[in-house]
Amino acid sequence: MNFLNRLASDVQLMLRRPARMQYAALCYRVRKKSKALEILLITSRDTGRWVIPKGWPMQGKRAHEVAEREAYEEAGVKGRVQKAPAGFYLYKKRMDHGLKISVKVQVHALEVDDLCKHFPEEGVRKLEWVGYEEAASRVAEPTLKELILAFGRRVAIPPSPAPKAANG
Repeated sequence: MNFLNRLASDVQLMLRRPARMQYAALCYRVRKKSKALEILLITSRDTGRWVIPKGWPMQGKRAHEVAEREAYEEAGVKGRVQKAPAGFYLYKKRMDHGLKISVKVQVHALEVDDLCKHFPEEGVRKLEWVGYEEAASRVAEPTLKELILAFGRRVAIPPSPAPKAANG
């Protein structure tokens, strides 16, 4: 019984701890001809749900540098990452031993310039470019949905009005 009491106590402590921190890249591009904003989504390795590239802190790297590195490793993209966060979202991460922990994710926008043919997690995940509203509808985390929609409304270029026909 002592083991069960200790286990219950450990679980309670883990649930009371502040959220762990990860860093993510919101990878985007604006199509040249249509001026449409697109967001890059990738599938998670474990469940196949749609997510954005993210990872744990790395020694010697600042938050935006971690986000940039994860975008390359998980999706094979390179570009210009913003130092200031675009926002945050929360999710529950299932650890290897089955316990779920709260994770706060600091998101940095990354404008994609280059798509690499080969990258560390090539073939492990599916990648898909979609409009920002579609991206928001695919991700599971409510606060990530909100972040993507807010980013999309801020960055999206409204379509140009059609030229008026000349009367004559």
